[in-house]
Amino acid sequence: MERRDFFKVAGTGSASLLLTGGLAAQPQIKPTDKKIKPIAGSWFEFQHLLPYEGRYWDPALAKFTALQWKEKVKEIGELGFEYLILQEIALNGQAMYPSKLAPQYKIGCDDPLEAVLSAADESGIKFFVSNDFWDDCQKGEFLMKDPGIRKLRAKAMEEVAEKYGHHKSFYGWYFPNESYLMPYFDEVFIEYMNECARVAKSLMPASVNLIAPYNIKAEKSDDVFVRQLEKMNIEIIAYQDGIGVNSTKLGEPSRYFENLAKAHQKASRARIWADMELFYFEEKTKGNLLPADFDTRILKQMEELSPFVDKILCYQYIGCMNKPGSKAYAGHENQESVRLYNQYKNWLETSYKE
Repeated sequence: MERRDFFKVAGTGSASLLLTGGLAAQPQIKPTDKKIKPIAGSWFEFQHLLPYEGRYWDPALAKFTALQWKEKVKEIGELGFEYLILQEIALNGQAMYPSKLAPQYKIGCDDPLEAVLSAADESGIKFFVSNDFWDDCQKGEFLMKDPGIRKLRAKAMEEVAEKYGHHKSFYGWYFPNESYLMPYFDEVFIEYMNECARVAKSLMPASVNLIAPYNIKAEKSDDVFVRQLEKMNIEIIAYQDGIGVNSTKLGEPSRYFENLAKAHQKASRARIWADMELFYFEEKTKGNLLPADFDTRILKQMEELSPFVDKILCYQYIGCMNKPGSKAYAGHENQESVRLYNQYKNWLETSYKE
């Protein structure tokens, strides 16, 4: 199963909302720059959206105390990550934080959102905070279009901004109902995204907001796509490279990202980042996610993506990387996540140069 491919929507021809806010900075990428960029950040979750993919770490996360959540954020910051992208503030309609709008999802920490943002304040990490999932996460079109969900989502964003907006680590928002290229964005998604951006900017005018579309192999970075970028009120688009879900193979993403980077330059709109997949499926195309090998795969992904993006994010540290001896361990008992941590840390210390 494609990662997050349940967020597919049907074309409706809906008109996009009017844009608010100023243009995002034009990307400053240099396609001739061969230097490999380090991993700048990761997706982050309290529980995995699809339980059958996260069986090796969900039970541990469900028992994390506030101290362990803080330890996990500190651990990630120590590895040089600058950004974390929170996957969900709700799951199947239950809030992951104390909310007046919905019952709370029961895990070991009463307010994990407060814990991770407090830790991020101390570590200098910037969080993109999610604004969903207020119903079944696999009902993507419903979540984008349903009037009741749209109203609840806006109220939840207001509640989250009021409760947690004082944190300096609250950098912006992540709109997690993802679109895909076929070869263009669906207009339903553009309308949804611009509506989320309008609410985000009304609550936090300086917020930097992010989306992460998939299916880059279908990209057609022509004038139609450029016009779509021009009307999307979003600061950062981090395209999924598709390696982990076997949508693309090593050697392929670079040409897609090169085309997308040229379109972003032409549109002078959103910055282009990468959402690089660290995992592979235990059962080839389905099942639990396991960490890939850094030397034989992930380093090659980084090398391919680096010339065409401002930053490389990864999906994801949680479950796929753990510091040796971590007090907040979440991953397979075979310690492959520790191996990946050590491999990446060794590359940073011995091969990467500022």
